[in-house]
Amino acid sequence: MIETISEELLAAFRQAPLLDAYDVYQHLMDYWAETMQDDAYLIAADGWVAKPARIVETDKKGRARDRGWACDLIPKPLIVSRYFAKEQAALDATQAELDATAASLAELEEEHGGEEGALGALEKIAKAEVNARLKEIKGDKEAQEEAAVLRRWLELAERETALKRAVKEQDAALDTLAWEKYPTLTEAEVKTLVVDDKWMARLSAAVQGELDRVSQTLTGRIRQLAERYATPLPQLVDEVATLAARVDEHLTQMAAVWK
Repeated sequence: MIETISEELLAAFRQAPLLDAYDVYQHLMDYWAETMQDDAYLIAADGWVAKPARIVETDKKGRARDRGWACDLIPKPLIVSRYFAKEQAALDATQAELDATAASLAELEEEHGGEEGALGALEKIAKAEVNARLKEIKGDKEAQEEAAVLRRWLELAERETALKRAVKEQDAALDTLAWEKYPTLTEAEVKTLVVDDKWMARLSAAVQGELDRVSQTLTGRIRQLAERYATPLPQLVDEVATLAARVDEHLTQMAAVWK
C-alpha cells in the first residue's frame, strides 16, 4: 500500500516546480514509520473499529490504579475536535480564566509580599493566616490599605479554587463524553476520523510546512534583489563620477597623475 501511495505522491508533486517532490515523499515515509504503519496493522487485524482501553497501573502496594484511557487508532483529541468542540471551547475558556486569575494572584503576592508589604508579615500566605490578620486589624483605620490587599488576596484565592474545581469537572465530563462516543462510531465515521482527521491532516500540515519554507526562501531572495537594485543606475553613475572626481583631486594634490 505505502509503495503505491508514495509513487503516486512523487508523480503528483513533480508537477509542482516550487516544491521538492522528495521532501514531500520523505514526510510521508516518516509518518508511515511513526504512525500509519501501526494504524494499518490495527485496521488489517480488527477492521475499521476504534477500541479505547483503560490504562491501569499497579502501585508499590500491588493496588491497581486507573490512569485514564487511550485509543491508538483514534486518539481522544480527534473525537473531541469533531464531536465536542463546543465543550472543549468552554473548558479552554475556563482554563484561560484560571490562568489569568493565578497570574493576578502571583502578581499581588509579589507586589505586597516584601517585608513592609501587607502579605509580608504573615508566616505564610494562606487563607487561614489572611483571615486571622483581617480579624486582628478589623476597625483599625490605619490598616485600611493592608485590609484591602488582604481582602483582594482572599477574593483571588477563592476564585482560583473555584476555577480549579470547574476545570476539573469540565475535563472529567468531556472525558466521559469522548469515552462513550467510541462504541457508537460507524465504520464510515471511523474512516473519516482516521483518513481525513488523522492521516490527511498531518500530511497536509507537512506539505504546508514545505510551502511556508519555500515562501520564506523566495521572500528572502526578493528582499535581497530589492535591496541590491534599490538605487537607480543613473544615480549610481553620478555617485561613481563624484567619488572619482574626489580621488582625482586627492591624487593631483599628491602630485600624481590620474589616468
